Amino acid sequence: MYHRIWTVANILLIVLSVVYIWFFRPHDSTLVVTGQTLAQLGVILFLININMYFIFLVIRNTSIRKVKIRLAKFSRYLMKWHIKIALLATTIILGHAWINLYEFGRVLGFNHVKLLSGYLALVFLVITLAAGYLRHKKASGFRRKFHLVSAMIFLAAFVLHMFVLV
Repeated sequence: MYHRIWTVANILLIVLSVVYIWFFRPHDSTLVVTGQTLAQLGVILFLININMYFIFLVIRNTSIRKVKIRLAKFSRYLMKWHIKIALLATTIILGHAWINLYEFGRVLGFNHVKLLSGYLALVFLVITLAAGYLRHKKASGFRRKFHLVSAMIFLAAFVLHMFVLV
């Protein structure tokens, strides 16, 4: 049951972000459209990484052996890409941030709610990356939980940022 809710939530988040970015916030500026494209790519890549938690949750909670085996194999493969995806997504988001600070910071002011929510999301992204680095260097229960909690707070911050109106 929970996997259906999680799947629907992921699909809705991507669809809503596409609709919001491309239909409600269209721009004539090529640079702004590039920033929107980078934001969309970043959302998708971060969702891929955040969904690792969901995969492990299903592995722990399902009693169907075939599902556990299939997801364990998939997660083993995906974990090899987890750090690379995170670094690529971070690079993409930094490009998005730079473009939007350049384009909108002067117009809206650097203390506009949209930019402030972006700063907040960026802070939690840095905390999540640091927690992930610490976990990669030496795994422990505390570091695993810290990385997980910081990733979920980052998810909330970037969803907030995504839907704050300009």
